[in-house]
Amino acid sequence: MEYREYPPSAALAPFVKCFWSLESDDETHERERVFPDGSIELILHFGDFFQKYNTTGKALVQHRSFFHGQLKRYIELQPTGKIGIFSVRFHPAGLRPFVPFSVDEITDNTATTAFAWGEKATQLEIDLLKVDSTDQRIAVMEAFLLSQLNPEQVDTIVEKCVEQIIEQSGISSVDEIAQQQAIGKRALERRFQQSVGLSPKLFARIIRFNYALQLIEKRDFSNFTSVAYEGGFYDQAHFIKDFHDFTGLNPKQYFSENLEMVRFFNLG
Repeated sequence: MEYREYPPSAALAPFVKCFWSLESDDETHERERVFPDGSIELILHFGDFFQKYNTTGKALVQHRSFFHGQLKRYIELQPTGKIGIFSVRFHPAGLRPFVPFSVDEITDNTATTAFAWGEKATQLEIDLLKVDSTDQRIAVMEAFLLSQLNPEQVDTIVEKCVEQIIEQSGISSVDEIAQQQAIGKRALERRFQQSVGLSPKLFARIIRFNYALQLIEKRDFSNFTSVAYEGGFYDQAHFIKDFHDFTGLNPKQYFSENLEMVRFFNLG
């Protein structure tokens, strides 16, 4: 599989982390896990569709274009044929200014682009599918997103909280963050849910988990106890619990898996 990332324009950089593409001409693929990373994606399949497995193991074929909300736990995906994906990866609070709903409505779920943009989404899909290159798709998507941008839905306090949590690798106290931003804890939690799709506490756990995952991937540790402390966990037991909650695996099992999509999405 060939995975590539592309930077957004300056006008969209406050909201969009990157555009990315994933392509492969192989028609047989294994089922793979994707872990929570604190981001929301807008996905377009210009190749064959993926299927997503629900908690009972039933495979559901994804739509041509859709949003995937924040993840609270891992999901399992499997391509049904040749892979061709174009995606917008939003910053944690980046989607809200483009859609007429609170993003917690799609947490742990998907929604078609028509859910947000109605008939305009149909035309967007047509425009994206009729071009041949990623650069052209980026140009189409950027023009469309800028036409939908509603600056009144930008929550600067939530954005500052997100930045602080990421800068501190998830080792953050919600009480301290609320105090620093001069906002009540409950008000912050409500606004964070609406703009990010997660509570500040859960978002911080996900950021901390991804930081630990990067330490593991870099082999930048002597044992899992050192990962736990370097990653800001209280002890190894808390680290293993979070790891299992988000991945369905323990750290030793993680090493035995060939999780290609994790390298693209969680370790990029």
